[in-house]
Amino acid sequence: MTERLTLFDTTLRDGQQTQGVQFSTPEKLEIAALLDALGIDYIEGGWPGANPTDSEFFATPPETQAILTAFGMTKRAGRSAANDDVLAGVVNANTPAVCLVGKTHDFHVETALGISLDENVSNIRDSFAHLVSLGRETFFDAEHFFDGYKSNPAYALECLHAAYGEGATVVLCDTNGGTLPAEISATVAAVIDSGIDGARLGIHTHNDTGTAVAGTLAAVDAGARHIQGTLNGLGERCGNANLTSIIPTLLLKEPYRSRYTTGVNEENLPQLIVASRKLDDILNRVPNKHAPYIGASAFAHKAGLHASAILKDPTTYEHIDPGSVGNSRIIPMSNQAGQSNLRKRLSEMGLKDFDTSALPRILEVIKQREDEGYSYDTAQASFELLARRELGLLPNFFEVKRYKVTVERRKNKYDKMISLSEAVVVVKVGKDKMLSVSESLDETGSDRGPVNALAKALAKDLGPYSAMIEDMRLVDFKVRITQGGTEAVTRVIIDSADSRGNRWSTVGVSPNIVDASFEALLDAINWKLIREGAHVA
Repeated sequence: MTERLTLFDTTLRDGQQTQGVQFSTPEKLEIAALLDALGIDYIEGGWPGANPTDSEFFATPPETQAILTAFGMTKRAGRSAANDDVLAGVVNANTPAVCLVGKTHDFHVETALGISLDENVSNIRDSFAHLVSLGRETFFDAEHFFDGYKSNPAYALECLHAAYGEGATVVLCDTNGGTLPAEISATVAAVIDSGIDGARLGIHTHNDTGTAVAGTLAAVDAGARHIQGTLNGLGERCGNANLTSIIPTLLLKEPYRSRYTTGVNEENLPQLIVASRKLDDILNRVPNKHAPYIGASAFAHKAGLHASAILKDPTTYEHIDPGSVGNSRIIPMSNQAGQSNLRKRLSEMGLKDFDTSALPRILEVIKQREDEGYSYDTAQASFELLARRELGLLPNFFEVKRYKVTVERRKNKYDKMISLSEAVVVVKVGKDKMLSVSESLDETGSDRGPVNALAKALAKDLGPYSAMIEDMRLVDFKVRITQGGTEAVTRVIIDSADSRGNRWSTVGVSPNIVDASFEALLDAINWKLIREGAHVA
């Protein structure tokens, strides 16, 4: 017999409290669709009435299999639940479920709310009685519960039972994020001992000690059956419990795999990467390569000893099959690499029949170039081009004859000084020469810099190859000075992506940042053309 765990996503509400994050209504709708496709049970859409975006979201709510939930707070003192305008805004969102936050820490009740402890309990009870009378499924986010329980356990439990007695699922919130897993486990057990059924008991942790996921699992171990979290661990301060770590653990790791089921099944797990990276794309963020399960480096094996063992049996250095979460194994190339790494990497590139006598030469070139400042550990696409070149398998799609980039400071029509970057690139494709000129201004008229101008000019006219790189875009640009002083060497890493979901990194090195950037751009385009199956013109 397995027990059902319910998954409650609060990315659109609690996740939006992340510094620098503000979702538009279309973005909220897009994220809700991703969560719904994943199999999340509840999607908390926000606080209707708190801001125009949340109100608009609930005015035209998405159709989902997940239960859409509105968030609000318990009624205020001095008025009835039916006549509280803030609570009415939540009710009028007409969602099938409602989650209300309320105080359970006596210090917050008396200091922040300025009311008596009994009044707070009454407010909680009346709020949920009102919602249940309207036919709503209800959740009580017991704010600061763990701190409140330590301060006054009897009162914290009284607040829980006030909501629970009216039919609510009660959610223990570690609002300050400072409660460690062992204490969470003991407190959850005490709450269950007080008469609250684990099936109607939830956990909501924050990551201020880096243990939000561990705390969530500790609560499940102790009997809680409702889990709240966010995609990519978004949330105020250090974030909330990360569902992209919790969900695979529940589905793939014992004892959870045997004991529990969730709305997300193993077949849907690869959708986690899709949802996670789409969220990063919406936020214009670079995905965390080191994220458990779904990060690009989650199954990267750099040491030669590790790669050699992986070739014999992947379980030697992998706790799960990367494919089970839609991820893949990476054997990075660096000056620590051995021939086992190299053979594996070349095989993944689709190169199986080649002169093995070239392997020591490739390794020597890698070590020499990394001494010059290159980094192939983080630029796998550039490594692939290097290996193909040494094996005589790198197509010469086009030749850059010359390029120039200028940056000008001038006044615009509003008499304001602005920058304008302009690039000129001359390439030869087959027998044809093409000259392209491009400015770096975006649709708002803002200058995006010389590298952007170079990228636009280079991609502007590549003859038969132009259509193949139309969907290519630069998503990250990193610069590092590898040597100091007047002879400083600049290393540029460029991350590119396309509409097919491919993501690749390239590297360029030069004392001149523009030259280093252009080298990385050339590699990015050549790698894309190889993947598109381009033929030499």
